[in-house]
Amino acid sequence: MADMETMKAQILDLLMTAKKPQLYLKDMHKKVDGKPREIKNAANALVKDGKAEYWSSGSSTMYAATGRGQHEE
Repeated sequence: MADMETMKAQILDLLMTAKKPQLYLKDMHKKVDGKPREIKNAANALVKDGKAEYWSSGSSTMYAATGRGQHEE
């Protein structure tokens, strides 16, 4: 079992440095150490903490660092 704080730090770093402003959970699975359920829980914890946010294209939900996601004006 991976450490939750370590996963949160890896996810936040990935969200801040990725070429795309939004990422799918499956993109995080490739770069973050941990099981898929643990990564999802860590990403949701970041949203709850206000460090990340959900972003929806209408058909799917992605994650973005707070303020980095593309919003409609």
